[in-house]
Amino acid sequence: MGAPRLSALGNCSRLARGFHALRSYATSSSSVNPTEVSHFNALASTWWDPYGSSRLLHLMNPLRHDFISSCHALKPHSTTQEGLRYLDIGCGGGIFAESAARLPNTATVTAIDPSMGVIEVAKQHARKDPILQEPGRLEYLNKAIEDLEVPQLPKEQYDVVSLFEVVEHISTPAIFLRSCLPFVKPGGWLILSTIARTWTSWLTTKVLAEDVMGLVPRGTHDWSKYINEHQLRAFFEAQDGWGANGGMKVLGCVYVPGIGWRMVAGGERWGNYFFGIRRDPSEHPA
Repeated sequence: MGAPRLSALGNCSRLARGFHALRSYATSSSSVNPTEVSHFNALASTWWDPYGSSRLLHLMNPLRHDFISSCHALKPHSTTQEGLRYLDIGCGGGIFAESAARLPNTATVTAIDPSMGVIEVAKQHARKDPILQEPGRLEYLNKAIEDLEVPQLPKEQYDVVSLFEVVEHISTPAIFLRSCLPFVKPGGWLILSTIARTWTSWLTTKVLAEDVMGLVPRGTHDWSKYINEHQLRAFFEAQDGWGANGGMKVLGCVYVPGIGWRMVAGGERWGNYFFGIRRDPSEHPA
């Protein structure tokens, strides 16, 4: 595989084009990429194998919950984490959705994915746990976000809308993110994890993870779709009603072979990272 050309000037130009793309995509009616769906359908049968193609996702899952908790604890709008409603977009085989549904402070989890193969795997795995069969506890839907009815009232919205390892697989990230925003209730959080587009991420996620170590199947990642933290920050700063009073949090994470994932402050500048943005609380709650 040839290395991407990233001279100092070329890198700035590429990032500028990427930022423009993130803000400007608005022509597609769906964020679903058939190639991506086909790729993950092929991996569906190994989704719950802790040593299989989704091993890194299993290892990362505890950090997802830690990051969400740290977002809820932010002042001045720290919230009581009881009766939370989750919407997990691009849920895959349900690694995060299942774990969120088991939490004692969870009211309900709705998990969606456009890949029929992985949704079926998710449903089959959930049947093994009686807790997850309780009415309203966990619902899987074979849908894209554009297929869901947009909520009209805060009680129909969600406390947490999660997008874990999703946006780097989307060809039209801006329209996709805008489609997600109405599902977050005032005071709720949009939480995502993704990968910065840098020399380091190309080396670690494409060369090492895919080609050398085989940690993930080849073709899982498209480096050109990676999104840098400052691009996401600029996108949300352009949206009205988001991230006021410190309602934005970013934290890098790195995978260390033989040890696992670790949070690393500043890691968002060169590799994997979490990004959380709070919808501004309503001045007149419903």
